[in-house]
Amino acid sequence: MESGDTMTSNTEIKPTIHTSLGGTVEKNVPEDVVWIDDSFYVKETRFGLYVSILKEPYGAHFITGMTREGVTAITRWHLMCLQDGSLQDHTRVVNSGVVGGKL
Repeated sequence: MESGDTMTSNTEIKPTIHTSLGGTVEKNVPEDVVWIDDSFYVKETRFGLYVSILKEPYGAHFITGMTREGVTAITRWHLMCLQDGSLQDHTRVVNSGVVGGKL
């Protein structure tokens, strides 16, 4: 490969809810929580940020942001794109995070 060339892959990974999650799960979901669109709720973190927490998979942390309104809007958009299968039209992987060779 010469300088300036890029590697491209013909395998397109279709995003799913599980590829969108980071792995953190809320252990204490309040009984009286108000579910937005019957899918998620937003809570303030101890650092002053906001995080959306999904109903399915139950308690999974999803989107984190600076404002409650922003997190609500982007969570709705992301879930809608996952539902209609258009998320891959709006996203791209810059680096897969895989290290080749021996470390």
